[in-house]
Amino acid sequence: MRAMVMQAFGAPETAVLRELPMPIPGPGEVLVRTRAAGVNYPDLLVVEGKYQHKPPLPFTPGKELAGEVAALGEGVTALAVGDRVMVQVEYGAFAEAVIARPEQCFRLPDAMPYADAAAMGLVYQTAWFALIDRARLQAGETVLVNGATGGVGLAAIQLVKALGGAALAGVTTMAKADAARKAGADQVIDLSGDDLRNSLRDQVYAVTEGRGVDVCIDPLGGDPFDAAMRALAWRGRMVVVGFAAGRIPVIKANYLLVKNIEVSGLQWSDYRDRTPGRMAEAQAAIFRLYGEGKLSANVTERFPLDRMAEALAVIRDRKVVGKVVLEV
Repeated sequence: MRAMVMQAFGAPETAVLRELPMPIPGPGEVLVRTRAAGVNYPDLLVVEGKYQHKPPLPFTPGKELAGEVAALGEGVTALAVGDRVMVQVEYGAFAEAVIARPEQCFRLPDAMPYADAAAMGLVYQTAWFALIDRARLQAGETVLVNGATGGVGLAAIQLVKALGGAALAGVTTMAKADAARKAGADQVIDLSGDDLRNSLRDQVYAVTEGRGVDVCIDPLGGDPFDAAMRALAWRGRMVVVGFAAGRIPVIKANYLLVKNIEVSGLQWSDYRDRTPGRMAEAQAAIFRLYGEGKLSANVTERFPLDRMAEALAVIRDRKVVGKVVLEV
């Protein structure tokens, strides 16, 4: 089988396409033939050696894929050869076949294309657990989504609307405002101003009657995080998803006390590894909302497997609005 291989941590352009032996599933494992693989910001961090979990070298990147079950290891009864599944792994998805455990596999709705399925795992699960588990979102609440036109951002906007909330889209350039509105955002918040510390709060207060937002989902960190903290309503909840803006913020605990607000973090892979049952429930709900027409996959860029470096580069350089997939 063909696979993209990193011999050492570094730029995506250093990956090489290699012919590797077809893996054989062991007891309790399944072999899945890849049809499409989702490309995410964490993949870039893994390739560069900046992720919190570093795979042993050499390795094949990629955390999610969609395809067909090709073989079953001893003892596997939950799946059958030919089943169409979406798969979540720590790494290895950018290959023509992958070994996974049954609990990492989620059966696809019959009409769901593989590219859509590969795009509706990591980012939608991240947004789901951020909103439902960490922020405890209630219908009627208002949510500010920073980095709203990235994968997690667009997923969060759609989920907020599907769950009965109001969505404010924080965008780093107003050129992306239309994409945010198309995803369902009720209002767009400009994160590109010179005085973001005050301008973000002023914009939020202007569309919330001076109240602020109940929830903020923040994958950016840096100045947008600092400014969004000031725009939280009383008992507001901030969920830290990542630090795409570069700087990891420092939080002053007295501010949490004075405003009765809370800040929590979300590490997606912990849910995958520690609570597979809850992840299965979340993915089933995501697929159901997709079937009801309330969610879309937002696939905007498609590359063949051997152009993995280009796929990661458009994410690194912020040249994409929506989700990137590799088609195998």
